[in-house]
Amino acid sequence: MRDREWDRKKRVLLFIPAYNCQQQIIRVLGQLDEDVMRYVTDVIVVNNRSTDGTEEAVLDFRREHPGFPLKLLRNRENYGLGGSHKVAFQYALRNKYDFVIVLHGDDQGNIRDFLPVFRKRLYEGYDCVLGARFMRGSRLQGYSLFRTFGNLVYNFLFAIGLRRRVFDLGSGLNLYCTEMLSDKFFLRFPDDLTFNYCMVMALQYYKQRARFYPVSWRETDQVSNVKMGSQAIRVLKMLGRYLLSPRSLEGEFRQEIRDSYEAEEIDP
Repeated sequence: MRDREWDRKKRVLLFIPAYNCQQQIIRVLGQLDEDVMRYVTDVIVVNNRSTDGTEEAVLDFRREHPGFPLKLLRNRENYGLGGSHKVAFQYALRNKYDFVIVLHGDDQGNIRDFLPVFRKRLYEGYDCVLGARFMRGSRLQGYSLFRTFGNLVYNFLFAIGLRRRVFDLGSGLNLYCTEMLSDKFFLRFPDDLTFNYCMVMALQYYKQRARFYPVSWRETDQVSNVKMGSQAIRVLKMLGRYLLSPRSLEGEFRQEIRDSYEAEEIDP
């Protein structure tokens, strides 16, 4: 009865950001079985100008699954991961979805980890549910001890700075209520991989209600775009800037200011 009520009343957009993940994107789309699609209204893959066969792999999936509610969008420019989020968030707002789920296209996360969130309505009372790789109940596969330790340290630093528990600064599986995105505060945030760090700081500044939820995470054949040293320094500077002046979160974080974030729909 609870599942039928969800299907009738909630519109959920699943957003899959994709960049040069030809081998992985098909595995991600393969996660979207009947159990998952019971809670998902539509799926968009936002291709951030991939230079490999990512786009054709998505189109092949569409041809093989006629009737599946999947759209392929191609960014007008390479906007970065944060920019792709902005494309998807604005798409969700324009089309009046109740929720938007983020699932990275590199097959590190598994959307089935969030099935209990839907089934048990764990999202109720929260603006977002954030996948957490480093809390009790999470499962890591192929993730180095060095990176795990580094993430735990940064989670701790952000928790002290924000004065709230932080279990992950940016996994690739998150659920947002579109209402929390309605004033588009996120447009000022970085277009690159540090976008999610600002989203976490925004939780405190805008008094958003967030729940962390343990997820599984694996590294197999993925290629990381993270430059760990430079990104670590940038993130500390971002946190320091916020601590010195929380209102700075209303300022500009982008290296290149764009008037809009646009994507075109690609048909086979």
